[in-house]
Amino acid sequence: MPDDDGLLASLRYLFADIIGDEDEGPPVLPDACPDHLGPAVTKAIDLLIAYQSTSYAQLYIDRLKRFVGRRGVDDALLAEIARLMAERMAYEDAIRIAQLKLGEVNAVGGLAARSADDVKKFRLDELIDALPAVVADPVLAVLDQFGWRHRRVSIRFSANNRFSVRRLRIEAGLKRWRLFSGRYARERVWVERWLHMIDRSLTKQPSAAPAVVQTATMIQGYGDPYRQGIADWHVIIDGLVKPTFDGVLVLPDLAGAIAEARTAIMPDPRQAALKRKTAEIRARAPAGGSH
Repeated sequence: MPDDDGLLASLRYLFADIIGDEDEGPPVLPDACPDHLGPAVTKAIDLLIAYQSTSYAQLYIDRLKRFVGRRGVDDALLAEIARLMAERMAYEDAIRIAQLKLGEVNAVGGLAARSADDVKKFRLDELIDALPAVVADPVLAVLDQFGWRHRRVSIRFSANNRFSVRRLRIEAGLKRWRLFSGRYARERVWVERWLHMIDRSLTKQPSAAPAVVQTATMIQGYGDPYRQGIADWHVIIDGLVKPTFDGVLVLPDLAGAIAEARTAIMPDPRQAALKRKTAEIRARAPAGGSH
């Protein structure tokens, strides 16, 4: 399970957003952060402030501090943790797509008349899940009654006229509620578990840490690819990584096992090939006692 300090930090910055932190300055880089990583981390800070808030960017920095100067974390590994964590914290949802489209308007200083519309397909539950749980849960219950929870809808994101830009601003403005949403709650838990697995790898099998870090690349976007990536990630973590760290599975080359399992990933909701490959890897490894 993710460590308690990480979860408490997430909650602390959630409440900072409730109170409001717009008057605060941007977070500062960790003292021991390598100089050459400064520009990338600063860019991540700017991204997360625009994506959510100053306190959200501070959460990113506090998470990153766990690995700055840590034994076994060289500059390359720290850079990957920083990059991938920023990408996951700025996860793609309808609010983010509206923010990016609105950015096209701001970039040209007015209507983006020649901007192509972006048409995205979402499931209804995916759209509703971006709202605060107190609002989303009753709506999802109604959708369940009609069997519409998984119904797909197309949403057009346009910046070609004043009405569409006004709608984008309303959609982008929903970011203030993002941290109360069911999607954010799951993303927060996922990031903390990913960081926890990196931490355990550095303690139990440091050579596997880069492979554990790179598992974040399995999760992209939204919709079916996102759900598939999350499900595949849990199969590998729960089937290979965690049992190895717990000492119930002996995989001296955990990095190789992760890479082998990832070759079996297919766009299959049943995950048949991945589960079969994971079982094969486990079958080749003797059961172990506590390390």
